[in-house]
Amino acid sequence: MRRVGVIVVSALLMAGVAEAAKCSSTGGKFEAWKKEFAAEAKANGIKAKGLAALASSSYSTGTIKADRNQKSFKLSLEQFMAKRGAAAIISRGKKLKAANAALFAKLEKKYGVPAGPLIAIWGMETGFGTVTGNQPTISAVATLAYDCRRSDYFTEHLHAALKLVDRGVLSSGTRGAMHGEVGQTQFLPKNV
Repeated sequence: MRRVGVIVVSALLMAGVAEAAKCSSTGGKFEAWKKEFAAEAKANGIKAKGLAALASSSYSTGTIKADRNQKSFKLSLEQFMAKRGAAAIISRGKKLKAANAALFAKLEKKYGVPAGPLIAIWGMETGFGTVTGNQPTISAVATLAYDCRRSDYFTEHLHAALKLVDRGVLSSGTRGAMHGEVGQTQFLPKNV
């Protein structure tokens, strides 16, 4: 009987440790949430650099505003492509493909991805690297992981971002787009 009691108490204590940090729809409890999330992250293998990046992050009202105001999703494909300047992207993409044919051939041989999709992503996402964003990446992803709207989705990306910080791929100062997308292709951390 005593053994059963010890098992039950242990299970309850472990459940408390494994419980995910609570989301919120306002920034008021972000600092407390970060502390809860840090314990969860540490239990999932995040090391000192990643934990320090999380600790230095801040709640981003700009990210929340951008997340709530995504007008592009209300456009038709034709309207979206026109707004993004698809004709200019296609024209420049063709020139870049021709000028860098050997590089794209190497990439396709190594990774199996032809030039077309790479150029399309690169052009549509950042105008071939001209606009990569200026939002602190860890703050953006942490804010969206904390926000209840899509917490589960962005929690995975926050874990990935902190692992990338631990590995030296990202830093606490890395900047990207409003939702935490980084680099010239604007991939989210889990996809990096």
